Amino acid sequence: MNKVASQHFGEIELNHGRDHNIAARHELAGQTLELDLNINAHDHFDEAAMHKVDYRLRFLPELVDEVRDMIAIELEQEGTSPQEYLRFHSNALKQEHLQKVFGVSDKSELTNAVFLKALKLGHVGIYPGQPERYFVLDFTLGQHFTDEVLVASADEDGVVDDEIVWES
Repeated sequence: MNKVASQHFGEIELNHGRDHNIAARHELAGQTLELDLNINAHDHFDEAAMHKVDYRLRFLPELVDEVRDMIAIELEQEGTSPQEYLRFHSNALKQEHLQKVFGVSDKSELTNAVFLKALKLGHVGIYPGQPERYFVLDFTLGQHFTDEVLVASADEDGVVDDEIVWES
């Protein structure tokens, strides 16, 4: 079996013909997040593809900033997933979560900026066999608070899809 070394995933066996899901932890801006490398049996995944994954992950901070900017814009627009996500979670908010999740003591202080600060990237799925959905980024208010996420995707060139969706 051929093996390839990855900066983010360690040594990976290139066993073609089987599905692989390889998990790793990654530090980004002081936060630990999960990375999942998803390789389907029919994907052409070789050493060059692994190096491309590692290379693209170098630009993850810029990708996250771009998505956060998109979320900020969508928070100002009626009927968008980020706005509905915020509305849903602030309506069901208990007093104890105001401080714990958002760092504020009163619900009137829960602004879009406060929400954006509390929203963290928790998981990145990487799909080298799907150039149009190469990265799938899950943003959360924290697993201890909700299992619902805002999801954005980007293609293999790091171009973010213009749709952010709310999933559970």
